[in-house]
Amino acid sequence: MANLVIRPAEECQYDIVSLGEVMLRLDPGDERIHTTRQFRVWEGGGEYNVARGLRRCFGLRAGVVTAFADNPVGRLVEDFILQGGVDTSMIRWVEFDGVGRNVRNGLNFTERGFGVRGARGCSDRGNTAASQLKAGDIDWDEIFGRRGVRWFHTGGIFAALSETTPDVVIEALKTAKKYGTITSYDLNYRPSLWKDIGGKAKAQEVNREIAKYVDVMIGNEEDFTAALGFEVEGVDDNLTNLQTDSFKRMITKAVATYPNFQVVATTLRSVKTATVNDWGAICYNDGKFFEAIHRPGLEIFDRVGGGDSFASGLVYGFLATNDAEKAVNYGAAHGALAMTTPGDTSMALKSEVEKLMKGGSARVDR
Repeated sequence: MANLVIRPAEECQYDIVSLGEVMLRLDPGDERIHTTRQFRVWEGGGEYNVARGLRRCFGLRAGVVTAFADNPVGRLVEDFILQGGVDTSMIRWVEFDGVGRNVRNGLNFTERGFGVRGARGCSDRGNTAASQLKAGDIDWDEIFGRRGVRWFHTGGIFAALSETTPDVVIEALKTAKKYGTITSYDLNYRPSLWKDIGGKAKAQEVNREIAKYVDVMIGNEEDFTAALGFEVEGVDDNLTNLQTDSFKRMITKAVATYPNFQVVATTLRSVKTATVNDWGAICYNDGKFFEAIHRPGLEIFDRVGGGDSFASGLVYGFLATNDAEKAVNYGAAHGALAMTTPGDTSMALKSEVEKLMKGGSARVDR
């Protein structure tokens, strides 16, 4: 099996750096966004969640590249990031105008759903500091060259924020490759982000260009279809061999189109209810497919961030073992555990992930 060529840890300051927007998540708990009288707050962002999981669960050296308006909300999110152990030295701070006419910080209201009521998000993120980042704002040579990074991760949420953020992504990916850093990208298609800027056609235009510079491509069936235009045919409502084979055909087409893809990984999810899903994953590497342990009827407390935690575990598996089969199982186990706790970010321990990978049960540990 062809392994990824990953920079040695001793020559790099970071194991993982992520580029993306980090928002303040407001969680109504067991209530609804439109009826609650109180919210619990967390930090969260599709790209950032991967770096935080690698730091908190797997103990790696992580940093985040993002931007905030310099006001109390921005500093609150920074404090959450610091509590997660992620390096904040690459955050770009923008002067706040006092109102938010020129720049502001993003808010993400998210209710987790229950039973027949699906999870629901309502973002308030227009005109944010991160969305206004443009090529040339970040010194990528400093980050990838002088500091050194083993793995760089970004994704389709950040790329959808504005006309300028795709340029930032491509600039970062190109510079990462110049210094031998592995690059990963989670398609993370969000219809609400693309709706007013060209919809699926614009998403495909942007993501097809970005895909040319990616080593490890991550997503689910909607992501690959909506963001790259690869149809998944013959999928039913269960994680059957029919569905798995359909994904394999789709991945084969993706790799033929983008030979730079060294790894393609996708989660497999069949939604029974908001709180019960079938859960699995597939990883492609060097002409072979590797399937994670299938978990039918997985009970879910909060599904938001499950895909990000899958990506986090996958990255850890490659950094720690450079073995695709182990990596996809680290990802699937970490994603499953992350969905048993509230919030976007993982609260799992590495020991719990590895126990689940070995078939461990939910019996009490004491």
